[in-house]
Amino acid sequence: MRRLIINADDFGLTPGVNRAVLEGHTHGVITSATLMANAASFDEAALLARTNRSLRVGCHTVLLDGYPVAPPAKVRSLLDDDREFHRNLSTFARLAIRGSFSPGDIETEAAAQFRKIKVAGIAATHFDSHKHAHMFPHVLRPLLRAAQAAGIPAVRNPFAPLKPLAYAHLFRRPRLWTRYAEVKLLRHYAAQFRRAVAEAGLATTDGTFGILVTGALDERLFNAIIGSIPEGTWEFVCHPGYNDAALGSVRTRLRASRESELRVLTSPRAREIIANRGIQLISFADL
Repeated sequence: MRRLIINADDFGLTPGVNRAVLEGHTHGVITSATLMANAASFDEAALLARTNRSLRVGCHTVLLDGYPVAPPAKVRSLLDDDREFHRNLSTFARLAIRGSFSPGDIETEAAAQFRKIKVAGIAATHFDSHKHAHMFPHVLRPLLRAAQAAGIPAVRNPFAPLKPLAYAHLFRRPRLWTRYAEVKLLRHYAAQFRRAVAEAGLATTDGTFGILVTGALDERLFNAIIGSIPEGTWEFVCHPGYNDAALGSVRTRLRASRESELRVLTSPRAREIIANRGIQLISFADL
């Protein structure tokens, strides 16, 4: 049996992203979304989540490239300038690998974000993290403790099955091979991830598709990836949105690609591709 969660990240980022996530769910193949507790359009996204309960919502935990929900004085090790997280993923990764972040600070910030979502009337079905920061063991463990305390039952497995990806026509996109090499390098954390999640008692998937093609997804790549999905339960990560003035004011590399992804995810062909492969669409609530 092959089961697939299609999760939209960045819910709450802008009104255009919120609208696209909902359209991708009601008129397309999106089954879950993760909400950014520190984003400008959080309140609107929370309202949409409460009034569209079939869209299962988790927390897109932000520990870099943004501002904390907890008081800055309580999460100082996470901050670059006493009030804002580090912007650069390479810097964050280096600090995470060195163990420079206080586990207590990570747990405090995650708890604040989880609590804000709960207070907004949403029972989070899962959590993941902005730029997949929880793939680093030093970051993952305190996040799992915060999730346990908040009663959040599942977490994204951010590690991709490399062999299927290598055969998913990626050779037609040479620039994706650099990202493929980076993803492959980080896979040595995968076994630690599985052990930590099992010990914490949370559910997760067998792995994640879509990370490698973020910003490059079109129908041909979507078809190739869906066709490469093996037996098991998997997640496909997406970033739909509208490239409008609000998005233009946000620090993100994903702009026009968000509309391209939305077109793919709401096309009749997307559902047909999934059905033809015998894949069952589920949400994180079904794990």
